[in-house]
Amino acid sequence: MNDEPTNIQTFRLEVDLETVAGDPAEELGRVLRYWAGNLKHYSFDKPHHEAVMDSTYREVGHWSLS
Repeated sequence: MNDEPTNIQTFRLEVDLETVAGDPAEELGRVLRYWAGNLKHYSFDKPHHEAVMDSTYREVGHWSLS
């Protein structure tokens, strides 16, 4: 794996609202609040890709920095 810094230019978040538990607007709001606060734990000098979970901890999407 190459450890050289990259130029991160894109943040993507995809959530399948048909598969979330409960009200889609509430679930999406929860996802957005969680990742808004959690992004500070990630370096922006290399790509990242993580699963997104709903309130029942089922995978319903993903996010990426690239």
